[in-house]
Amino acid sequence: MLLILKIQMAWANEHQVRAAAVVEEVEFSLHLAEGMAERGTFESAALHDLKAIGRLVGEMGICGHSCRWADTLAADPAWGEMRTLARQILVARLGTWRQPLPHRVLPQHVYD
Repeated sequence: MLLILKIQMAWANEHQVRAAAVVEEVEFSLHLAEGMAERGTFESAALHDLKAIGRLVGEMGICGHSCRWADTLAADPAWGEMRTLARQILVARLGTWRQPLPHRVLPQHVYD
């Protein structure tokens, strides 16, 4: 788990992703997943896990803050719980959780 944290922190530092942008992506993903679940194309167990991730993000209270995601990854243990839930979703949908991190992100002004 420590290696995954280090990889995520390095990626987040390299791309200068802000925590608020991650929160927005979680909220958007949850909205999409709910619609997919209604159409029967997203498993209820995965939706349950994604809703749990959404609750954790909401409890962290970082929406609207300009802090860097890498800083919150190291400081808040809730990210570890979110990684576990995300891993469950990936394994259920793809058979493995080992997925490459994206090589490209939107320009920084999109996250501001």
